[in-house]
Amino acid sequence: MVSPKKRPTVAHLVTAIALGCAAGACGSDDGPSGPGTTAFASLSAGGLHTCGLTSTGEAFCWGFNDAGRLGDGTTGDRSIPTAVAGGATFTSLKAGTPHTCGAGTDGLAYCWGQNERGQLGDGTATDRSTPVAVAGGFDAEYVGAGGTHSCGLAPDGTASCWGDNDDGQLGDGTSAPSVLPVAVAQAIVFQSLRLGVAHTCGVTSDGVAYCWGRGLSGQVGNGTGIDENAPVSVGGALRFGSVVTGGFHTCGLTAAGELYCWGANASGQLGNGDNIAQASPVSVAQGLAFEAVAAGLEHTCALTAAGELYCWGRNDRGQVGDGSADDRNTPVPVTGGHTFRSVTVGGLHTCGITTAGEAFCWGENGNGQLGTGSGGDQSRPAPVSSP
Repeated sequence: MVSPKKRPTVAHLVTAIALGCAAGACGSDDGPSGPGTTAFASLSAGGLHTCGLTSTGEAFCWGFNDAGRLGDGTTGDRSIPTAVAGGATFTSLKAGTPHTCGAGTDGLAYCWGQNERGQLGDGTATDRSTPVAVAGGFDAEYVGAGGTHSCGLAPDGTASCWGDNDDGQLGDGTSAPSVLPVAVAQAIVFQSLRLGVAHTCGVTSDGVAYCWGRGLSGQVGNGTGIDENAPVSVGGALRFGSVVTGGFHTCGLTAAGELYCWGANASGQLGNGDNIAQASPVSVAQGLAFEAVAAGLEHTCALTAAGELYCWGRNDRGQVGDGSADDRNTPVPVTGGHTFRSVTVGGLHTCGITTAGEAFCWGENGNGQLGTGSGGDQSRPAPVSSP
């Protein structure tokens, strides 16, 4: 266990965001409840923006557009889904904090947005408002975007990372940043990879989880609460089917649907019933069986096999989706009666796609990241507008 820490500021993940609900700004139970767009096969929520991918690989983004993170060739915010420029199609898309990355159908990795720490991987520190290929013809099965770093998985399961490395989040055994991809140490073969603000985690095919990078809140999960600049194993004998990274916490799901979380817990984002940070995995309360999980800045959401969506943690902007603005340190059901097939969690907002294919978002909406076409936070799912 690590000692409780001062609540991480949103400035670690997002910039220029006003905290708390202004009078009339947070959504109520009388908010939008109509159908959402059925345009998207998947969604990815970032710090202050959201992106969606159609079934044919076309990318759309909306929300805050500083440094061009929406990829539409401008830096103007968008409150409805807007096409990413350049004509590339993608197999996957990940919205980070100030940038976005995706794996192209051509096998290449692409990134766009802020690039001051080299997180776009194009060999420069120049911001890009349209997708640019990661240098060296990086062959990407998956590309993820974190705080100010990015990582990709090659078809053979080996990982490379680029960008900021102050906390060892590139995993190459150093703390030196890189504007080009560098290999993660130990040549571990991963089946999945996820990025937090300043830490990275991956899972192997036999269920062993590894994390590296910032560990001060315990998010690396090896029981020490210190930074690690190369992969360290998590959870002892625990084996995970998937691991997801939040701002300063991490969660892992076993093949049996048991959910464990570790790291920062000031808002109850670990879901274990208290607000004490943990440097090793702890069980999420209530004994629910989940089949998918997503983690954001200070809140977490998980789906059951029946499509029931639960969220917990920080809720000052309605991001937990229970119709309130009260933090929750155990799972609570998302209101609205929807059955979801997927969920994604960002800075202070959450999005999901129902089994009917409809897209909904809720939480903070100061920059249009909910995609509803209007302003105002929502404390229950609100339908995303059609592109």
